[in-house]
Amino acid sequence: MRGELSKVTHHGNGHVYLTIKDDKSAIDGVVWKGSVRGLGVRPEHGLEVIVTGKITTYPAGSRYQIVIETMEAAGVGALLAQLERLKARLNAEGLFAASAKRPLPSMPAVVGVITSPTGAVIRDILHRIRDRWPCQVLVWPVVVQGDQAAAQVSAAIRGFNAIAPGGPVPRPDILIVARGGGSVEDLWAFNDEGLARTVFEGAIPLISAVGHETDTTLIDFVSDRRAPTPTAAAEMATPVLSELRALVADYDRRLIRTGGRVVDERRTRLISAARGLPRPADLLALAQQRLDLAARACRVPTT
Repeated sequence: MRGELSKVTHHGNGHVYLTIKDDKSAIDGVVWKGSVRGLGVRPEHGLEVIVTGKITTYPAGSRYQIVIETMEAAGVGALLAQLERLKARLNAEGLFAASAKRPLPSMPAVVGVITSPTGAVIRDILHRIRDRWPCQVLVWPVVVQGDQAAAQVSAAIRGFNAIAPGGPVPRPDILIVARGGGSVEDLWAFNDEGLARTVFEGAIPLISAVGHETDTTLIDFVSDRRAPTPTAAAEMATPVLSELRALVADYDRRLIRTGGRVVDERRTRLISAARGLPRPADLLALAQQRLDLAARACRVPTT
């Protein structure tokens, strides 16, 4: 059945009550609590959807209704319209605020990567990190497309954040959520509201690297930094060891030069000050003379 949603009510018990209508007719519908989580979209007023289910009767009202089992947005336009409404709501709640962004660590000891364990993405990230910075990389394998993707990525983020510092499993200093490019439908799991809230609530800084440079998903706005590609995310997360070594060597050379100039300057000042002082021999000569005179005066003459 295809139609536009209206009178959408998310009940406190978890059920969703709604009406599906077109330009000629309408039918009431219900999504039981157990089926809500598996829906392809969040039911909202005005959203055009395609649903499947079974027709039942509602005895109290003597009318038909559809018990909805699956729900998908009817076309990309409907998906994007729903996404814009969700973005506006989350932005109003402060999830996109710059003040909520966490700074990335400058020299991470452990990097957590959440992505598919197969494919070019994880190979590119591991290769780039290995070339740049000696750190430990923990990979949390997830599916990055389909109905289970958002839940698995959310669980991975919560799992990394739940690791206690100093335990047998090292806690990551930074997280990367990565996926290759794809269509709007392929990347739709990363527009999930629950996933966006999980990213916002996490304590570990997170870089989103979902899709190609032109692709944008909801977690890009909530994450602490967005990378145009997974390889760029690896570069954002880690410094270059050779560059740090060159920088330290330059600091060492500058420190030696600065210390040498300080010693030379103080040596010059000491020599200049010494020129205004009497010679030690002159100072001792007068005292030596008085001592000699006193010694002769005290000398007892012999007979």
